[in-house]
Amino acid sequence: MNKKTYTDYDGLPLTISVPEMAVVLGISRAGAYELARSKDFPSIKIGTRIVIPKTQLIEWISRKLTEKEEIIQ
Repeated sequence: MNKKTYTDYDGLPLTISVPEMAVVLGISRAGAYELARSKDFPSIKIGTRIVIPKTQLIEWISRKLTEKEEIIQ
């Protein structure tokens, strides 16, 4: 697989694979698969592939930040 470098959200394709998500989030591949299989994470299974829609990933990150801020306050 070719290593891709993403510099902004606009550069991401409409859906990304789990290994691509690992690169984008800066986490391990195993961690990315664990996250993709978690109940509240926005992943879609297409055949044997798991993909993550770009817009839902961004919304999930924003939601997690909001939840964290609410806990801190």
